[in-house]
Amino acid sequence: MNLKNPNLCLMEEGLRWFGPNDPVSLSYIRQAGASTVFSSLHQIPYGEVWPRDAIHARRELIEAAGLRWSVVESVPVHEDIKVGQGDLKPMFRNYTDTLRHLADEGINTVIYNFMPVLDWVRTEMNSLLPDGSRCLHYDPSRFAAFEVYALRRRNAEADYTAEQLAEAKVWWEGLNTNDQQAFVQSVIDVFPGVKWGLTLDHIRAMLARYDGIDNDRLRNNLKTFLQTVVPVAEEVGVRLAIHPDDPPFSVLGLPRIASTASDIETIFKMVDSDANGLCYCTGSFSVRADNDLSAMAKRFASRIHAVHLRSTQRLPDGSFYEADHLAGSVGMPAVVQTLLDEQDRRRAEGLPDWQLPLRPDHGHTMMDDLEKPVGITPGYSCIGRMRGLAELRGLMLGLRYAGTQR
Repeated sequence: MNLKNPNLCLMEEGLRWFGPNDPVSLSYIRQAGASTVFSSLHQIPYGEVWPRDAIHARRELIEAAGLRWSVVESVPVHEDIKVGQGDLKPMFRNYTDTLRHLADEGINTVIYNFMPVLDWVRTEMNSLLPDGSRCLHYDPSRFAAFEVYALRRRNAEADYTAEQLAEAKVWWEGLNTNDQQAFVQSVIDVFPGVKWGLTLDHIRAMLARYDGIDNDRLRNNLKTFLQTVVPVAEEVGVRLAIHPDDPPFSVLGLPRIASTASDIETIFKMVDSDANGLCYCTGSFSVRADNDLSAMAKRFASRIHAVHLRSTQRLPDGSFYEADHLAGSVGMPAVVQTLLDEQDRRRAEGLPDWQLPLRPDHGHTMMDDLEKPVGITPGYSCIGRMRGLAELRGLMLGLRYAGTQR
């Protein structure tokens, strides 16, 4: 069977790659069956322009391994833009110049997010599952312990139930000093692929900049960003894809504006352009029970430019963990069928970029990877993601062949 048969019209299979320091090599990614990578120039500080020669060098490195750099994940948005403070003209110019340089190198899909302070939040990087593998986990009681006892954020207690606060106290006081410090660092310096060396004082200073910024103000700042950047993206043929909030609810008392279907609809209306699109992440959206994943895929299909497929398992106490890719709270077959249908529509209309790039977002740490340090890439082990990609490939093939029998 030729799995690369274009008549099967599968999504383009990829994995995230964090660059030359990633312990998962490009060779391993290719062996997993992927043909493309989602990558970024993490070495360049937020807000600075990406030189074309640096982009070119990364693209050539990827192509030399027999892969394609189809999606940039991500070109980060500087905090000055999110809070709407300071001289933003250089920030916007650097961002649009980066888009031009990427387009010059033939890279046309760019993921970004508009989450304040922390790009994503988990409280355990190696939560043990019944089968012996390990996963990412979010526990509101443990995050309450971080806020109340480590960060000491003003009025943080108001965001938690009495039961959660009681559990937080018992858990925190049960840790020794070294374990407390390790836990705090895992929360504040969790961004995969990069270790910024952040401290609690850094987080406090960043939070202070958001005093008085609510959802409406953050939306207005996003609108300003899109109104400035999208016309350049249109001009050079780049598609921007906003990543939903992770998790899709307020943390640290901060606003969230990309958590629900209504949020995404509002963002699309800010600048009604195909260049203003979505990175459809089932994992982020699935944390909220009120998000209908299949309905959202259908509603926003034409504006989806990149796909992250993973599943979370919601628990009654408000916690969640990363489930197997075809398990958990996501009805993955219905979602994938919708995305394949959208590809069929694009292909029938003769669009040259009809194929959607996907990656299995996150993966369990399992088998030989359990003996390796988590390092700079929690959630991005090799074997767990390879398993996820294989399962998703099988799901796509099953749906395609089932469709031929109807």
